[in-house]
Order: sequence, then C-alpha cells, then structure tokens
Amino acid sequence: MGLLERLRKEWFILGIVLVIAVARLEPAVGVKGGPLKPEITITYIAVSAIFFNSGLSLKTEELTSALMHVKLHLFVQIFTLVFFPTAIWLFLQLLSITPINEWLLKGLQTVGCMPPPVSSAVILTKAVGGNEAAAIFNSAFGSFLGIVITPLLLLLFLGSSSSVPFTSIFSQLFMTVVVPLIIGQIVRKYIKDWLERKKPPFGAISSCVLLMIIYTTFCDTFANPNIDLDKFSLIIIVLIIFSIQMSFMFLTFFFSTRNNSGFTPADTVAIVFCSTHKSLTLGIPMLKIVFAGYEHLSLISVPLLIYHPAQILLGSLLVPTIKSWMVSRQK
Repeated sequence: MGLLERLRKEWFILGIVLVIAVARLEPAVGVKGGPLKPEITITYIAVSAIFFNSGLSLKTEELTSALMHVKLHLFVQIFTLVFFPTAIWLFLQLLSITPINEWLLKGLQTVGCMPPPVSSAVILTKAVGGNEAAAIFNSAFGSFLGIVITPLLLLLFLGSSSSVPFTSIFSQLFMTVVVPLIIGQIVRKYIKDWLERKKPPFGAISSCVLLMIIYTTFCDTFANPNIDLDKFSLIIIVLIIFSIQMSFMFLTFFFSTRNNSGFTPADTVAIVFCSTHKSLTLGIPMLKIVFAGYEHLSLISVPLLIYHPAQILLGSLLVPTIKSWMVSRQK
C-alpha cells in the first residue's frame, strides 16, 4: 500500500517525466502546426481552463478572513516578488562567467519572478499546523499580483522576445488569465453549495492540463535540431536550486523568528513556505505567453520544472522538524 500511496501522491512529477519522454520520441505530434494544434488548444483553451479552474476553487471568503494580517502579507509578497528575483539576478551576475548553459540561467531568473503557488505552500503549512488562513491568502493574493507583476519582472530582468510586443502580451494575459479567473469566481458564487458537497478534484484537473502544456513545449524543443542541453549544466542547476531553496527557507525563518518580528510560530510556518515556493501552474502558461516564439522556451522552463518537485520534496522532508519546533515554541 505504501508504494501505491506514494505513486498516487507523486503522479504529477512522474507525469512530467513521462510527457517529456513521449515528446522526445514523437515530437511531431505536439509541435506548432502539428495535429494537436497547440497554438490554439494550448495557448488559448488550456491556459484559460487552468485559470477558470483556479477561479472556481479559490474560496473568496477565506481570503477576506485573513485580510487583516497586513504585516505578514507584506513580508511574504515583498520577499517573493522583490527580494527573491533581485537576489537571483545578483547571483546570476556571478554565474554568467561560468560555462553553465545561458538559457538555463535565464530560466533560473524566471523562477525568481514567479508568484507563490496556490497549492503546495498551503498543503505543507496545513501539514505542520501553521497559519493556514494566512497561507491561503498569500498564495491567492500572490497569484493575483503575479498576473500583473510577473510579466513585468520577466520583461525587466530578461526582456521579451522582440517578436512579441508588450501590449499583445498583456491583452493575451487579460483574456486567458484574468477573464477566466473572474468568470470562475462568478460561477463559484452560484454553485458554491454543490462545490462544497461534491469537492471536485480541482488540483488534478489543473495538473492534467499543465502536463499537456509541458508536453507541447518540449515537442517544440525536440523538433528543433539546434537545441542542445549538456548534462553538466543540468546537474549544476539542480544543485543550485536546492541550495537556493534551503538558504531562502533559512533566511525567512531567521527574520520571522526575531524577538521584535511580531509573528507567532504558526505565522512563521506560513511565511517560510509561502515566501520560498514558486507556482508552476501560473508559471508555465505565463512563460508560454511572454516568450511566445522563443526557440529556447523549453530550456527556460527547465529550472521551474525542477524547482516545483524540489520545493515539495524539501518541504515534505522538513515537515516533522518544523512541526516539533512549532510545538515546542507554543508550549
């Protein structure tokens, strides 16, 4: 039962590996202009479906109840959307003199620009017994902020592809992200009781759509003969990602537990997870919009694809330690 339960939990990470392998074997199916027609099905339908789904599943009332804890929200949002991308940018100035693949380094910068995720930070905060309402608020609020701030950060730190003008990026974001989110929230109002009763598998639905997006992104890569990813760069990037996560978790823990911080141990738990986690669900569709037409789009996506399982793995391993710390502090 243990193995089956593990597989059920890790199915999405296995799914990422599987869709990349399938894309490698037969890239012609999912390339632009191929039988799947990703320029319509993925760019518009799949991305819109993810955000409509988010709108349906976001509990507006939970957001309003956590609204008052302004200091905590400011800490999380400034760390995630200001400190994180700036620190990565400074770090990349050092790494740019190394032989690491430049597109993977650009991908690291995109990770820094991403908003917090709606699911993993909340799940881990809940597992520890931390301030779940604050985690839900910051994940959701960060996602809303990210719709505007993430593309701006990406353009600021990386510059967009010259083929995609600024206005078209924002009009596409508005149509495929903001509008479906708002419609989802409106629909939720009318079918709220049904949703509470049935509890549809929102997470699983978004994850399946996300696997489709990842699949078509990699079909484009493998169909392009000029792209070459060396193993050395990949291994170094994995090590860098784990080090970034560990050091940022330590930093947020250190600052939120100082005597004059005004945060409870339960607040600290929410802060540590929300400030250091990054959203794959929002991230991949946004990269697809901002870097439309980039032949290196999939290489830019690789660090985010690694960061996602890494944050869940690290977070899960640290749950018992953080839990015992919190319990001992609350006594």
